[in-house]
Amino acid sequence: MKHLYMAASRLYIIIALLIGATFTAIVIPLIVAFCRKFGYFDHPNQRKLHHVAIPRLGGLAFLPSMAMGGIITLLIYYANTVKTPDFHITAALMIIGASIVYLVGVLDDLLDLSANLKFVILAVGSAMLPIGNLLIDNLYGLYGIDTLPLWVAYPLTVLVIMTIVNAINLIDGIDGLASGFAIICLAVFVYLFADLRTEVFTILSAALLGSVVMFFCFNVFGKVGRLKIFMGDAGSLILGYVLSYLAVKYMMMTEQNIYTDINPILIPYSLFIVPVFDLVRVALTRVLVGEPMFQADQRHIHHMLMRCGLSMHQALVTILAFVIVFILGNLFLSNDMEVPLTIIFFLDVSIYLLFFVVVHSLIHRKEALMRLLAEE
Repeated sequence: MKHLYMAASRLYIIIALLIGATFTAIVIPLIVAFCRKFGYFDHPNQRKLHHVAIPRLGGLAFLPSMAMGGIITLLIYYANTVKTPDFHITAALMIIGASIVYLVGVLDDLLDLSANLKFVILAVGSAMLPIGNLLIDNLYGLYGIDTLPLWVAYPLTVLVIMTIVNAINLIDGIDGLASGFAIICLAVFVYLFADLRTEVFTILSAALLGSVVMFFCFNVFGKVGRLKIFMGDAGSLILGYVLSYLAVKYMMMTEQNIYTDINPILIPYSLFIVPVFDLVRVALTRVLVGEPMFQADQRHIHHMLMRCGLSMHQALVTILAFVIVFILGNLFLSNDMEVPLTIIFFLDVSIYLLFFVVVHSLIHRKEALMRLLAEE
């Protein structure tokens, strides 16, 4: 019976993937043409790594592609099963929140909104989830803490969502990084939700995965001046929002599932280590040197790796490999070695800091060598 279910599940996953990818493949060239006609480009400056103007509205395709792939596949699924759609208020509030975040991303790409206005609107969108009772109300042993009171759970959930949204927005600095990271996360969520037999979230994750994979191809392999495009804030913000929603939903569903003994917070936490740790590291560095916390600079992980001498694509592969290492390493430590989650957290922090000690050392050596060569 389980084999039959998994075979059927794979079929619907493939359908959702193909619809999401196909819709994106159709829409991206239209978005590129729109950007060229009305001048919506990401222009180069001293902080950015590209040297020519690139269309920047590719992320417009993500939410419609997920909706199209999800709705069509779910209609096919319900037409071929005895199940009926089960629509909860949480889903409605998630749709409202996603629409708010998507809209603020689009408006920011088109009108360049102020940081304060974006912060307020993102907070409103993020608050939709805890209002719908989608809460981080348990830390599952992290720091020895389990159940949280509601007065802590509500603001914590909003804070976590906004942190993830902003972290993914800030790593969108080189070709393929934000989309490559999202591909890893979405592939993991497709597997996890399929394993939990939650068809709706499996299909929605697969539809968005198909869209992001297709965008990745345009972004990384598209030719400049033809179909190369950036996702813009519309893309990075909605990816962060949907991924944070899926993470919280998975935690709550795993907690109630009697067939798994995995710590519900382990995989979601492990997925977001690299972008969130990078956000925290950069913010603290700015504060320590007396700069505004939200001032744009070139301290992010991709900037640092390229200062070491890596190419853009080499930096991309290194960072995505770093993400995968944390996921697999933490699963091994938790499941095979039975290491407590709090110890895993401090090990992760140590590994991350050690990584940057090595990176800084390589940068200093390279710059010292360049100075020496210049003197000669």
